[in-house]
Amino acid sequence: MKKFNIRRTFTFEGKRYCVYADNEQQAIEKMALKKRDLMEGRVITDSSMTVREWAEIAIPTYKTKQSEITRKKYMQRVNHNVLEHLGSMKLKAVKPIMLQQVLNQCQGCSQRHINEVAQIIKFLFSKAWENGMLREDPSRGIVAPSGARSEGRAATEQEVKALLACAERDKRFIPFELMYYCGCRPSEALEAKGSDLSLLEGEPVLHIRATKNRFSDRVVPVPQELYDRIKDIDGYIANRSGRKHSRTSYARITKSLKRAMNIEMGAKTYRNKVVEPVLAEDFVPYCLRHSFCTNLAKSGVDVRIAQKLMGHSDIQTTVNIYTHIDDSYAVEAARTLKVTHR
Repeated sequence: MKKFNIRRTFTFEGKRYCVYADNEQQAIEKMALKKRDLMEGRVITDSSMTVREWAEIAIPTYKTKQSEITRKKYMQRVNHNVLEHLGSMKLKAVKPIMLQQVLNQCQGCSQRHINEVAQIIKFLFSKAWENGMLREDPSRGIVAPSGARSEGRAATEQEVKALLACAERDKRFIPFELMYYCGCRPSEALEAKGSDLSLLEGEPVLHIRATKNRFSDRVVPVPQELYDRIKDIDGYIANRSGRKHSRTSYARITKSLKRAMNIEMGAKTYRNKVVEPVLAEDFVPYCLRHSFCTNLAKSGVDVRIAQKLMGHSDIQTTVNIYTHIDDSYAVEAARTLKVTHR
C-alpha cells in the first residue's frame, strides 16, 4: 500500500485543498497543477468530495464499456449497497471498518451479489487512492462475508406452505409471493408497479421490466387470487405504501419473513424471539424463484417457454433447474413403472 511522505494544503476562493506527494518538489508541482485546474474551472477531485460526488465522476470515467442495461443494474448496486450508507460522507472520513460493515449487510444474499458489491467498494476507493485523493486505500483489507451459493435451490414443500400462510396474514410479504408465483428476481419484485399489471386475452399478467439483461424483460402470468389483491396498488407493488423498498427495508422484511416462517413451522420461541430455528439456514428468497421454475417443469411447460418466463439469457440455465428436481420424482416414477410392468 503506497504511502506519501508529504501533505500540503492551500486555499482557493475560500475553500481548502490538499495534495499528497513523495517529496517537496512533487508537492509544489501538484499544487500548481491543481491551482491551474481550479482557475480554468475544471472538475477537481480531492478527499473533501463526498463518496456520492466521487462515484458520479469515477463511474462514467472508468466504466465506459458498460451497456445501458448493465449500467442501470450497476448503478442500482452502487446506490442501494454503498451510497445509501456512505454517500454523504467525505472520502477522507471513510474508514476500513465502515466499508466492512456496509459489505456485511449483504450477508445472506447470493455469493455473486456479495462479490459484486465488494468489487464496487474496491473500485471506488482504490481509484480514489490511485488518483492521489487518499493517502491509503480503505478498501484494501475488506473481506466478503459468506452468502447463498449461486446455484441455489427450490423451496421445500414445507417452506412454501409456511410462506403462503405467512403472506396471507401479512401484506408486507407480497414481494415474496411475486417471486414464488411469477418467478421474479428479488430486484424485479421490488421494481414491479401496479401499472405493470394487465389482462392479456382475459388472463392476468405482469410485465417484468428488465433489471439484469434484455432477456429479463418479459410478461408472466399472475394467479387470479394474487392479481385481485394487488391490481389496485398505486406505485410499487412490493411495499404497502406504494414507495420503493430500499436495500435496508428489504433486508428488514426478509428477516421478518424468516422469523414468521420459523414460527409457522413450529420453531420454539422465548420472549418473542426464535431460539430453536426450524427453517433451513440456506433458505433465501431466491429459492422461491427456483420453485417457480420447478413448478413449470412439474406442469410440463416446454423448457423454451420456461426460459422466456424466467428471463434467462441462456437456455442451459433453465435446463439445469429443470433437471435439478427433488427426489419425489424418483418415487413418482417408481409407482408409474409398477403400473406399467403389471
